[in-house]
Amino acid sequence: MGLLIFAEMSGKEVHPVAFELLGRGKEIARELSLTLEAVVCGAEDDVAEELIKHGAENVYLYHCEQEIMMCKECLSSLAKEIRPEIFLFGATKFGRALAPRVAAALNTGLTADCTDLRVEDGEFIQIRPAFTGNILAHIKTRSTPKMSTVRYRVMKPAEREDREGRTIRKDLPPNIPGSFALIKREKMESIDIQNADVIVSGGRGLKNREDFRMLETLAYLLGGVVGSSRPLVDDGWISRDHQVGFSGNTVKPRIYVAIGISGSPQHLAGMRNSEMIVAINSDPSAPIFRYADYGIVGDLYEIVPELIEKLEKNETSHE
Repeated sequence: MGLLIFAEMSGKEVHPVAFELLGRGKEIARELSLTLEAVVCGAEDDVAEELIKHGAENVYLYHCEQEIMMCKECLSSLAKEIRPEIFLFGATKFGRALAPRVAAALNTGLTADCTDLRVEDGEFIQIRPAFTGNILAHIKTRSTPKMSTVRYRVMKPAEREDREGRTIRKDLPPNIPGSFALIKREKMESIDIQNADVIVSGGRGLKNREDFRMLETLAYLLGGVVGSSRPLVDDGWISRDHQVGFSGNTVKPRIYVAIGISGSPQHLAGMRNSEMIVAINSDPSAPIFRYADYGIVGDLYEIVPELIEKLEKNETSHE
């Protein structure tokens, strides 16, 4: 019996969430006496070797396009063959689309957007926020395999070690749907907010969508990107890939600047683990200040332009 993780590819590289799954998977596999295994689609042998160095004992390798329906058929076929006890996916855009399809094909359950995985009294427990982030639900799945998607940047990646393992090359299953074909691949304009070192986020304190330009300027000067709380995304002021929080992205930057954000549990769930939190809010009782390393009480329309001015002066003086 094994613990299987899906190692998603991001271009020609393994998505970092796979190494996080291997890190926690190694601990769980040890406690439950399971074999730690990985499956990857659309990769070469060197990728399998890298997964082995990060803890996988066996790596199942499919030489095929990482396309949603093709992966679904490959992964469900493999799971029926090797019958893993646990099957883990990263809660990326691709993983969130793929995992439910595989779960349906296997007639099993799926616990989505987990923030932790544990073994308690010999049972595999999946932990995720519930009721819009107000509680943490501890979920025990009765069906097999026990499937979960796990949020990126909430677990410690596995360390790379000099170790041996097996690469098992798999043939494509015969029931690959012929009605699906990749015509061309287009890169959508989006930001990689989850990997950003600096994030400047805006909330309900902003008066107009145009005010995000002010935040963009501050983010540029700090070498970061712009984030947002959910209400502004829902209002169409900024695209969803900028959203931080329970229903958006979980982030862990070096610096998180929360501007006009009160600090609801839903938002805090996505950024509370930032190394440094700076809060700017006119309400001194805003919950965000309980989590902030530095807090500024005042009008953001006075404070942010002043910060921009000082940073621009500092940049000019170093030219």
